[in-house]
Amino acid sequence: MADKLPSEFDVVVIGTGLPESIVAAACSRSGQSVLHVDSRSYYGGNWASFSFSGLLSWIKEYQEESDGDEWAAWQELVLEAEEGIALRKKDQTIQHVEVICYASQDSDEHVEEVGAVQKNPAFVTSASSNDPPDSTGTACSDTSELTAPLSEPETSQEVPDVDATLGNENHVGDADCSESPLEQEKAENVPVGEAVVDVPKKNRITYSQIVKEGRRFNIDLTSKLLYSRGLLTDLLIKSSVSRYAEFKNVTRILGYREGNVLQVPCSRADVFNSKKLTMVEKRMLMKFLTFCLDYEQKPEDYKVYEECPFSEYLKTQKLTPSLQHFVLHSIAMTSEGSTSTLDGLRETQNFLRCLGRYGNTPFLFPLYGQGELPQCFCRMCAVFGGTYCLSHAVQCLVVDKESGKCKAIIDHFGQRISAKYFIVEDSYLTEKTCSNVAYRQISRAVLITDRSVLKADSDQQTSILTVPPEEPGSVAVRVVEFCSSTMTCMKGTYLVHLTCPSSKKTAREDLESVVQKLFVPYAEAELENEEVEKPNLLWALYFNMRDSSGIDRDSYNDLPSNVYVCSGPDCSLGNKNAVQQHQMPVMQAFEINLRTRYSQDVQESSRTIYQGDPWLNSIIVSFSALPYLCTGVQNDSLGRSELWKVDMIWLPTRPAFLKETAPHSSQKA
Repeated sequence: MADKLPSEFDVVVIGTGLPESIVAAACSRSGQSVLHVDSRSYYGGNWASFSFSGLLSWIKEYQEESDGDEWAAWQELVLEAEEGIALRKKDQTIQHVEVICYASQDSDEHVEEVGAVQKNPAFVTSASSNDPPDSTGTACSDTSELTAPLSEPETSQEVPDVDATLGNENHVGDADCSESPLEQEKAENVPVGEAVVDVPKKNRITYSQIVKEGRRFNIDLTSKLLYSRGLLTDLLIKSSVSRYAEFKNVTRILGYREGNVLQVPCSRADVFNSKKLTMVEKRMLMKFLTFCLDYEQKPEDYKVYEECPFSEYLKTQKLTPSLQHFVLHSIAMTSEGSTSTLDGLRETQNFLRCLGRYGNTPFLFPLYGQGELPQCFCRMCAVFGGTYCLSHAVQCLVVDKESGKCKAIIDHFGQRISAKYFIVEDSYLTEKTCSNVAYRQISRAVLITDRSVLKADSDQQTSILTVPPEEPGSVAVRVVEFCSSTMTCMKGTYLVHLTCPSSKKTAREDLESVVQKLFVPYAEAELENEEVEKPNLLWALYFNMRDSSGIDRDSYNDLPSNVYVCSGPDCSLGNKNAVQQHQMPVMQAFEINLRTRYSQDVQESSRTIYQGDPWLNSIIVSFSALPYLCTGVQNDSLGRSELWKVDMIWLPTRPAFLKETAPHSSQKA
């Protein structure tokens, strides 16, 4: 198929991570011809989700010896007036991979996963940092249709704690591979609200059971959640990409203090219904949270402490030590010493404003894993004419010596493909290009356990927990726990993600102490032959991932002006960086095309408001490509937001005659 590719496109995108996929969809929707390629055999890159067997295959790739990172013979394809910028043959962003199996091993060594083709059982293994994968991963890359559209819900101060689907239907989207056996499995697993509770059996869980039920797992390489009023959520709504996925709300915010896991009250109802707080504490907490919601209106209350640590400011607010702890670590989710008061207030305000939109917490999670989101945007790009090639590597970028601009790529078949703009994921750049870049590292752990870290009436709880550092100056560890109704793990188990900035040599060194605080190895629990309070740890994976966010463009060596670099996942909980980093000139260049598209209608009447294309709305809001879209949020007295928008208006400022438009209205003002 590769030798039949067209030889010219407007935009070539290399890498299918979330940032690249958003840009590809935006470019395609604005009328550009897009070629989107990835050397891997699955969508998402470091944003991907894997079945259990797929994850084992991914691990195995990092254990295999590398056959070198140099492409051969591409220099012969570069002309005399050109020069080439080599790209990596293999990804090297994952290091220090360690796998530990605690679950009992059956005598049958040839365990078959239902519907799987290839199995790579691994128990206690490690991988060298110099053995990256090529493109033989087995995560799903199917783009079959999903059904629950994301619509703007009616905002309320308190919303019952129910499944949040970013729409009104309770249909489950198909995000796994498209073989018919899987369709049957998914039909059996349709979540129907929190009323459906699957009580796990108390039989011991073996490794063979995990392998056999491997298709029930959708394990993310990066652990993130969506803020209900975050940039990515708004982008999903405005672009209608949300119709390709379905979401659940996180049901609990947890805190860790003095060796105990506790539920943290966040909303007004939670605070006043809490039995853990005294009446005095409830009043103090509500007073402080109310202030944080509109802290900009009272600068005199925090101006003196603006540059002081947020933890020091909390001590001046008459909050008890336990309230200070929960505000700092579970609501603001900031570090104790490095976060200023202003940043802490901003994070607390963001948390509070996201409450009540889709549930009782600020967070949402896509069913079948975070890896669904890049596929959703890729699907949008394909719908509007984008061309996709997985397992399709690019040897080099071809640069014209005279202009200094990139003019083409040469793929692994030796085909030259020309384009005007090139979007490249950071992991494809070689050491020569990145020699001046100072990368950070993220420590990650993925655990499979037999029950939740905090017991509840329902075993279908999705929780987020921040474990504070043991020593001053250390980093906090974020823990996100998923139940089986999120379609990320088999019944009777929980999937737990741990994330923190790397401070030691390996992820295991960073995270193992937290794992030991919260869980008990399954083998030890069996030997004791008694019920333990902590969940049993069945399986664990540790690895380090490169954090390439926040890197200045000038840090890359000899990068042509029409080549733009997208970063991989960062360490934050949300997806703000993935959306914001695309305020790049390539999007502004498309302003000319959009101007031409609408100029004739605009010239007819400068006072006409056009109900334009919702996708243009998302492009402009997310990428700051055009200043002509009037979109705003009006806050009521309770801090809730009512969205009003006009999709396209050809005026540089908001007109006086602008009227609020009803949702889905096609009437011109």
